Formats: sequence, C-alpha cells, structure tokens
Amino acid sequence: MVQVCNKGMDFVLESVDAITQVHPHLKQIGQLAAIFDSQVSEHQIPILSGGGSGHEPAHFGYVGQGMLTAAISGPIFVPPCAADILEVIRFLNRGKGVFVIVKNFEADLREFSQAIYAARAEGIPVKYVVSHDDISVETSNFRLRHRGVAGTVLLHKIVGQAAYQGATLDELEALGLAVATSMATLGFATKPATILGDDHPMFQLEPGNISFGIGIHGEPGYRTVPFESSEILVNELINKLKLKLKWQDGEAFVLLVNNLGATSKMEELIFTNDVLNFLALDDLKIVFAKTGHLITSLDMAGLSITLCRLQDKKWLQYLQAPTDAFGW
Repeated sequence: MVQVCNKGMDFVLESVDAITQVHPHLKQIGQLAAIFDSQVSEHQIPILSGGGSGHEPAHFGYVGQGMLTAAISGPIFVPPCAADILEVIRFLNRGKGVFVIVKNFEADLREFSQAIYAARAEGIPVKYVVSHDDISVETSNFRLRHRGVAGTVLLHKIVGQAAYQGATLDELEALGLAVATSMATLGFATKPATILGDDHPMFQLEPGNISFGIGIHGEPGYRTVPFESSEILVNELINKLKLKLKWQDGEAFVLLVNNLGATSKMEELIFTNDVLNFLALDDLKIVFAKTGHLITSLDMAGLSITLCRLQDKKWLQYLQAPTDAFGW
C-alpha cells in the first residue's frame, strides 16, 4: 500500500515556486513537488525522472524540450513517495505510456517500482531504466556500489531527445539500457556535505584530505588520503574508470566532469584540463564534453568524472541537439 509523504518538503516546494515563476513554460503538477513542460507535444512518449532533492539542478533543471517531460522530488536525499510518483505518471500518460529514469538507490527503487507496478495495474504502459553508473566500492567487501550518479544526466538528454524525435516506448527502453551499460562514474570530495540548517558534516574529513568514491547522498568514500595534486587525483580516477570500461586507443567517448556543489569554477576547469590530458595519452576521442553543476550533493566540495562509450553516432546527435532545460 503506497503512502503519502510530505515531511521536510518546505524547501522543495519553495524551489518549485521559484522555478515556475522564472521559467513560465514549466508548471507545477497539482500540489506536488513536481513540474512538467507545458510545451511538450502530446504525440511523444513522456519522460519522467526524479528522486530526493539536494542535487540541484537535478532533476527539475532537466525538464524541457528534448529532455525530461516532468520531474518529481522528495525531501533532501529522500525519494518522493510511490503515491505521488503514481499521480505524476497518471498525469503524463496520454495513451502511449510513460518512460521512467530511476537512480539506483534502495529507497528510490522501492518507491518508483511500487508506482510503476500500480500504474501498470491500471493499464498504463510504463517502461523504465535504472541508472547505475557509480563504480565506487563498498569498504567492507569491495563490491561495486552501482549507485545512480552524474551519468544519469546523459540518460535524461539522450533518451529525452530520442523521445522528442518520436521514439516508441520499446525503443526508449532499448536505448536507455544501452546507454546505462556504456558508462561509468567515479568522484572524490574535499569537504563533506551538510544538511540545510545543520552545521554537522555528514561524514568526517579532515582539511587537506581527499575522500575517493563518495556518494551524492553525502556518503563517505572508500579511501581517504592527503591531497597532493590534481594530476594525482585524476590518475587514480582515470585508472579505475579504464579498468571498468576497458577502452582501446582511438575509441570515441562522452565526458562529463560534475561539480558536486561547492568546488570553485577555476578548480573544476583545472581538474578538467588534467582529465583531458590523461585521456589524450590513451588517444581517446572525446566527441562531447561538458563540465559544471550537473548532479550535486548540497554543499559538498568535490568533482566526479563520467565516461560513456559512444556506441551509436545517434547518441552524439541527441547530445548536441538544443534544449531549453535550464540545468543543461
């Protein structure tokens, strides 16, 4: 049985008020912490994503032409309730069904899956993809965490543009799976996140230290070391991404460098330059690169690298297509 939840939602609803006033084509769905693109064509399959808040501009910032049709948020780092997600799915459905992008966290999977099963029981065609790009490891058993992190934004853009161009629900499912299994993300923090109104950090990290493999919900990483240089940071991250993706010289890749919230733009660009220089050593073709605040963790200072193998040239066209989503 799905439950209605509304605790800790004041910040989120105030954000919705601001977004819909600054971007008039974005409208609130009822009284929910959810927005939709009022200009979207009724002939395309609507794309829905969301999760806990605290990751701005995700996910509201990716609602727009050629990206998400709608997004729904819960409290900070807590997903929306299944009942609210179901209400949004009903709202979006125009007879052709709805495609949903879910980040791989236990609570997100629970709430979104309940909503998807309930919608299907009502006769609404719903398909989905789970973003699981994080290759950080558990410190207890060294298993990959597979959390949905910055690479989720690539799914928003590639799948969203395919929907805009008329892809069917089955085609979106196949595309989402192909993209989700072609990418990997790994990041680090120089300062942990703090929850709004609380001065206590979410994990302990002494000044001057680096935590490798942190999570976007403020989770600590798998290893803490003193900071030495940007090049050394990049070397560890790139080597682990290469072990996962097993690339060959000359392959084409998409690159995202994600600012987790409080890192300066100059530091972000210095880091990006080092990333590009390291990738050039392997003669990788970076056909598309993007840096900035993509999926943040409140005020965490840190950066992450996402690499996605370009399996299909259409993906590049989808990434380069214009969008009015303000977060992109």
